[in-house]
Amino acid sequence: MATTVKKNPVAADGNGGNMTLTGHLKELRNRLFVVVGVFVVVVTIALANAEKGVNLLLDMSTQTTTPYTFVTISPSEMLLQYFRISLIAGAIVAIPLALFEIWAFSNPGLKRSESLFFGMALLFGLALFVIGVLFAYEITLPFMLNFLITVGVGQVSYTPTISVAEYINFVMTIFIIFGCVFEMPLLSIILAKLGIASPELMKKGRGVAIVLCFLVAAIITPPDIFSQIMVAIPMVLLYQVSIWLAGIFYKPKAKDDDEDDEDDDTDEDDAKE
Repeated sequence: MATTVKKNPVAADGNGGNMTLTGHLKELRNRLFVVVGVFVVVVTIALANAEKGVNLLLDMSTQTTTPYTFVTISPSEMLLQYFRISLIAGAIVAIPLALFEIWAFSNPGLKRSESLFFGMALLFGLALFVIGVLFAYEITLPFMLNFLITVGVGQVSYTPTISVAEYINFVMTIFIIFGCVFEMPLLSIILAKLGIASPELMKKGRGVAIVLCFLVAAIITPPDIFSQIMVAIPMVLLYQVSIWLAGIFYKPKAKDDDEDDEDDDTDEDDAKE
């Protein structure tokens, strides 16, 4: 008669022992406190330097052929922008930290390959977001601002003025859009690693994907064709890069793996009997 040893379902802690449910909850609470604490500290520091951040965004308008004239339409408008910039800065730091804490919390229950892939995906995703924001800051936004401010100039007599709140809202929206759009290669790697998105499938759906890129760009950008094109073109190029990355990381699940899993389940059932 075979004797089976019932394994403790709880995960092992860092010292090689077993961690109880209460221990898991305490660890999760401590990691949450770290994220919240870092968020508060970053917001506080950013709030102390919010004026410099707002001026940095406003200075982008000096690159246009027709200078912007900024106005405030409420007494609290500038103060609210300081808080907006500070909260966004806190979120930019806190979100990657939260993902890192999730990885660290679940790391004892992951395989070594899974843990490594999760960590590399986290770093790659953060790098792609930063690249997307820099791309918008250096290339896309100067063209957008110059185009939008010059529309109608010379045909209609008017003085281009814009609210500080509306301007910052537009700039931050473009930053977030491009940061998220540049995550497309990471998404393709994850789907390819799971065996969902094959390079052949992505190549066949290229025409549909291009149409979807322009459709998404039309939805997430301001209602002008120029902004839509400036967002859609990088999306199409990133889709091409995603096809190449999918060809590298695509690993379909073999039938042998399924058979091995079935054999393992059968062996476990026999051992229990």
